[in-house]
Amino acid sequence: MAERTDDDATLAAQAAGGSESAFRTLYRAYVRPVYWLAHGLVGNAGDAEDVTQETFLAAWRKLPGLHLESESLLPWLATICRYQAANRIRRQRRDREHTAAAVDEAVPDTVDVEQQVVASVLVDQILEAVRGLSPLDQQIFRLCAAEGYAYQAAAEELGVSHGVVRNRLSRIRTQLRSTTGTEGP
Repeated sequence: MAERTDDDATLAAQAAGGSESAFRTLYRAYVRPVYWLAHGLVGNAGDAEDVTQETFLAAWRKLPGLHLESESLLPWLATICRYQAANRIRRQRRDREHTAAAVDEAVPDTVDVEQQVVASVLVDQILEAVRGLSPLDQQIFRLCAAEGYAYQAAAEELGVSHGVVRNRLSRIRTQLRSTTGTEGP
């Protein structure tokens, strides 16, 4: 790396005044130490890269109010880096806790085995009854009941009219309810 002719205070003052060139010089001088500090704090390369970028972004924003007391900008950047890393770690912990809570809410407290057996038997009965339907009725059932097609979309897919799909599906549902002994849609 080439020797810098300007000191950090001069470069920081220029960068605070909007000089991208001065800020770029400071960035190049300190990006590696800031990255390795971030890596030590967050523990992985991806997060360390993000923390490094967040550190320099915060530094860019805070430069106009900076009064540099020492010869080096590094202690100031290290402080910003520590805050950025702490923020990232807190955010990740909060995200993990939120995800864990969402998973806990999604998992039922108890499993109703009897209900699962009844549902399984019902599915088997429905599939058996569908196998006894004509090929067109099987396709209408598959498209509308299983895949969620609207009547018109199923009609276009099968090359029949909207009314044919609607009437046959109504008949199929009635037949399935009587075959399985269930009430419902």
